[in-house]
Amino acid sequence: MISSTRAICTIALAVCIVLTLSANPSLAQNTDDADSMSPSDAPIAIVVHGGAGTILPENMTPEKEEDIRAALRSALESGYDVLENDGSSLDAVVETLVLLEDSPLFNAGRGAVFTHEGTVEHDASIMHGGTRAAGALTGVSTVRNPIRLARAILEHSEHVMMSGEGAEAFARQQGFDPVENEYFYTERRRQQLRNALSREETQLDEPENKDSDVDAGSEDGGPTGASDAPDVSKFGTVGAVALDRTGTISAGTSTGGMTNKRWGRVGDSPIIGAGTYAHNETCGVSATGHGEYFIRGVVTHDIAARMRYGGKSLQEAADEVVMEELPAIGEGGSGGVIALDAEGNIAMPFNTPGMYRGYVDADGNIVIKIYGEEHEETNGDE
Repeated sequence: MISSTRAICTIALAVCIVLTLSANPSLAQNTDDADSMSPSDAPIAIVVHGGAGTILPENMTPEKEEDIRAALRSALESGYDVLENDGSSLDAVVETLVLLEDSPLFNAGRGAVFTHEGTVEHDASIMHGGTRAAGALTGVSTVRNPIRLARAILEHSEHVMMSGEGAEAFARQQGFDPVENEYFYTERRRQQLRNALSREETQLDEPENKDSDVDAGSEDGGPTGASDAPDVSKFGTVGAVALDRTGTISAGTSTGGMTNKRWGRVGDSPIIGAGTYAHNETCGVSATGHGEYFIRGVVTHDIAARMRYGGKSLQEAADEVVMEELPAIGEGGSGGVIALDAEGNIAMPFNTPGMYRGYVDADGNIVIKIYGEEHEETNGDE
């Protein structure tokens, strides 16, 4: 009896809906309008960096500059293609950074710098701005694409950060095929280590020479097109931030760290809130620079916090942190960030002479830059 009554009520309700729509066609139109406001109308954008530091035209060969611009463009286009096809911002970030990790031009993956012991170790992190889930790793030496492992940690682990052998064991459990550490070796990076060790030895032999420019402790890992002169301080890291059609922002960062690093040193890149941060209510940020200072300043989270609690725009928040707060911490507070908010606004401030950077904005325009006050090179016009 109850079932029959429910059936009669259901039929009656359906009839009422049909009659109502017939009498009020505007209601049916409103439904169509709701469908027309599909995710395809929402803004998408992606921004990428390949490191910041003393990057000057005189220290760059034309061939290397062209290679670096081409690598940044290829990575951007690949990530943007994911977004155009309604892929997630997380997918786009990973796709973009995998290409940069596979390139020997940058200090991440294949082109990463050497440690003091003559090996290569990787740090990486990724964060989802909708859930604020995150995955990070440090001291990993057998995973070809660290950003993929960071995502696996985000999606398949209750933890946020893993290190060394533990992270590599988790990678094997997740089906990652390990590579020999030699896979990451490049002769250019090996020479950078030799130079750093030589300068370090000189400093030890002449402790009274306080003006000796020894950058054994600098993050000497910029793209391989830059000069290897001792007074050229380069900061090498790759990062990406993406906004997908659902309004979700994701950010990721990957690096080999410092040339000649030792004692298990960990920089800002794998630290959520220092090197990487994403929150849909504010922005996504990836940083590059002298990691110790970015950790002290909790730089990427500070930018988001200034927007959330202080009402700052993306550009205002990013400029304040990079151009004012970082230098205030100390002379070593050098570097930059890329940042993207939910409306597709992009900020790329840096307090060094240059930063390898580029973006595809909400209108589909591609911009790639290297130096400081540089004319925008848009849509393939390099």
